[in-house]
Amino acid sequence: MQVRVRIVSAFVDDGQGGNPAGVVLQADGLSSAQKQAVAVQVGLSETAFVSRSQRAACKLDFFTPTRQIAHCGHATVAAFALLRQLGQVQQGWTSKETVDGDRDILIEGDMAFMAQRQPDYVHLDDDPPLLEAVMAAMGIDPGQLLPGLWPTRVSTGGAFVIVPLADEARVAALQPEPQALSRLSERLDLVGFYAFSPDTRRPQRAAGARMFAPYYGIAEEAATGMAAGPLACFLHDLMGVSGERLLIEQGHLMHPPSPSVISVELRLEEGRIVGLLAGGRARVMHELSLTL
Repeated sequence: MQVRVRIVSAFVDDGQGGNPAGVVLQADGLSSAQKQAVAVQVGLSETAFVSRSQRAACKLDFFTPTRQIAHCGHATVAAFALLRQLGQVQQGWTSKETVDGDRDILIEGDMAFMAQRQPDYVHLDDDPPLLEAVMAAMGIDPGQLLPGLWPTRVSTGGAFVIVPLADEARVAALQPEPQALSRLSERLDLVGFYAFSPDTRRPQRAAGARMFAPYYGIAEEAATGMAAGPLACFLHDLMGVSGERLLIEQGHLMHPPSPSVISVELRLEEGRIVGLLAGGRARVMHELSLTL
């Protein structure tokens, strides 16, 4: 069986960089085992499989090289950007079906946004042994953190531990221990760990970040929409960063770098986050033909 895979880079910054995802259209006939096999061959952090849906514009299944994942921001942006380019979705609101329920999607110009839920916080400093384990796995000590802040589990549909570091140099120097992060990810039901500082390469951006998800076979990735949402909530709720639109940089500190930018639109009611949209731009890079 031949499977056609488009490679689409999502969250590009001025048309460059971004995070590539595989996108397979008309995937209705593929089993979960076949989808996993395709994801392994593609070898990217996530591959999205687009199938028919009775209740949404399409059904999306996401697979990393090691397992299925409920949601993926950059693969969602990649898939809907491709569908828009092919004329299969229109401007405005649409939706996707996933194994974890439906999500609203907004197509606005050349950008695609995915809805996320209001944030849920677990403050790890309430459990000192757990906090110590997280700090050790990340290879950091309290002196490297932003003053008055601690790593915090934040979920807006997918959970991440947000790690607030004092500056870009500390973010760049991170060398986390993958096996320890994997164990903590399973224990805390996490997608991964999102470390950031307020330092950015361009003005008018809120944070520069790195994302590690070894539990899902992702050593590090260039842009993570499902993590940028929780980080934007952390910035707003715990750091008092103002504004309803926050831009998150990622990918600059990878080797090699792949500069990316994620736009997060917070939905506020009386100053409280009740939901958000995370999105950006994408570009089709090339195609693969794989044999199963």
